[in-house]
Amino acid sequence: MKPGFSRTWRSLLSWPRPAGGRRFSACHFCDTLHEANPVAEGTAANCTRCGAVLYQNRPASLARASAFSLAALLLMVLVHVFPFLTMDAASLRRNLTLIGAASALIHEDAPLLGASILLFTVVAPLMLAGGMIYVCMPLMAGRAAPGAFIVAKWMYRSEPWNMVEVFLLGVLVSLLKLAKVADVHFGVGFWAFGGVMIFMAAAVAGIDREELWDRLEVARS
Repeated sequence: MKPGFSRTWRSLLSWPRPAGGRRFSACHFCDTLHEANPVAEGTAANCTRCGAVLYQNRPASLARASAFSLAALLLMVLVHVFPFLTMDAASLRRNLTLIGAASALIHEDAPLLGASILLFTVVAPLMLAGGMIYVCMPLMAGRAAPGAFIVAKWMYRSEPWNMVEVFLLGVLVSLLKLAKVADVHFGVGFWAFGGVMIFMAAAVAGIDREELWDRLEVARS
């Protein structure tokens, strides 16, 4: 096995230990402070007081996070290219896209609602998925991309604003009312949007924050 390939493979599977002094992690539930040491792949560190999970070392975390994020980005292309919903009412048919719906709301005296749809269902998921790919893929080769620390910070800041599942739930509730006055059909964009929701959740769950920051610190040094 070549040395370069060996180093890359180890960076994929192992959790590197950053240089420096002791590091600590506080429990999210009881605030007990623990020394944060890397754990074996597939295991987790638990709080000694309440048993809550402090952090985890998920198997092949970098590859999983990158793959799920890339799949989410590809499905987002389908979401914006193909119709989201098709409505038939009074012999009229209208195809509705996600961006088209937001644009219509902005021009129909509901700019705040239209801008919120764009922010929470387009901008935030793009920032989260794109940031995950930008940060994780170079780390698979043991390198940190330029500005990776800043991107990672903004990536986690955008995570609470990624409301794909909330929007999808709102659409389903609205369809129950629309079904009484029109025939509503799900388009390719709707099913692709459901896939985006699943893949985004899997990408976020694919890597733990403690592990990500440790990998970034080692790659930078």
